[in-house]
Amino acid sequence: MPSRHRRPETAASAPAASARHSSRQPEPPSFSPSSRGAQPAQVGRPRAARRTSGSSRTTPMPAAQAAPSGNGWGNGGNRGHRVNRGLRSGNALVRRHPVRRFIGILLLVILMALVVLAGGGWFWINARLNREQMLTDAPGSGATTWLLLGSDQRDGSPGAGQDTSITGFRTDTILVLTKPRHGAASLISVPRDSLVKEDGRYMKINAVAYTSGYRSLTSQIEDITGHKVDHVALIRFGGLSKVVDAMGGVNLCYDADVNDPRSGMVWSKGCHQADGGMALAFTRMRYSDPKGDFGRAERQRQAISAITSKALQPSVLLNPVTAGKVLSAGLDSLVVDERANAIDLVRMVLAFRSASGPKGVTGSLYWTNPNYFPNRRVGSTVLLDQARNTELFDQLVQGSHEPGTVGGI
Repeated sequence: MPSRHRRPETAASAPAASARHSSRQPEPPSFSPSSRGAQPAQVGRPRAARRTSGSSRTTPMPAAQAAPSGNGWGNGGNRGHRVNRGLRSGNALVRRHPVRRFIGILLLVILMALVVLAGGGWFWINARLNREQMLTDAPGSGATTWLLLGSDQRDGSPGAGQDTSITGFRTDTILVLTKPRHGAASLISVPRDSLVKEDGRYMKINAVAYTSGYRSLTSQIEDITGHKVDHVALIRFGGLSKVVDAMGGVNLCYDADVNDPRSGMVWSKGCHQADGGMALAFTRMRYSDPKGDFGRAERQRQAISAITSKALQPSVLLNPVTAGKVLSAGLDSLVVDERANAIDLVRMVLAFRSASGPKGVTGSLYWTNPNYFPNRRVGSTVLLDQARNTELFDQLVQGSHEPGTVGGI
């Protein structure tokens, strides 16, 4: 906002004006927040040169005219009237100072209130968090990495997988979220059938947590990416529907008609407002998807992105009732690592939103064979391309990878 012109002062008031302005610092650059408000023009000294937008040249600003001696300024006989108006303008500036102090005090009080509320929320969230030992002692890297897991607890809900020959749970959703210090955030899916070796035997990666514990799964991800996992967040599939219902549904898109009894997904081609049950089926369906597990990974990223975006909308975030329901449902379905706290969750959500946006990197791990049979017991697996995945995550951690879609899909 351009500065308002200040009327000149009388010769008697000119020394006082010069004294007031002589102690001021040079005017801040145009992008500084403090330069956006109206500033009185300086008297008797030139302004700093202003850089022309889009050019390396600078355009000197003309110096303000100093008040001449006498009882008035400029030409004309009505000088006294102009001087009085100028003095009134100066007095108005003086009278505004108490208002500015009052506004400053009010803003300070509001800020303190927000800090108190945030502190109360901090302790409430930390008290509600369910924690498990999930981290390893691997050395850290220059980025912050979250391992996001979706656990199928075989809880009897539609699409949970009712194969009685499979006991326990499976981490069928595995995502690696990386936020470098500089550069694009990334969200990379790990195929649930990725072949790994645990305790000397081959298995699919989605079974590692059940057979050997979450810390072993974290270690497997660190071996694949070549970098440390800083935090782990596990979302139970059953809790996903409660979160979506608490926020009033989310908008999801799929370009095909689907009637899949295994997942419970009944869908007509296009975009629809999905409730919790439909969103859950949307993330589980794979048998009716020509891309199989890779297509499901795409829809899982879409669903979590939609939930994150909806949670940060003013209609949810600024509504105490709705925000409370969403937060409560989310915490009930969430398990985190032993070091995670409320601030880590906020940073995770913001990183996820950044990775899912147009300036983020999304996709899947690279693989060489999506239908590899190591032995009859394990069955069909996805054989990963270790060299390309190591190179990929080196770039993601450094923030040097260009935004876009990467990997096997």
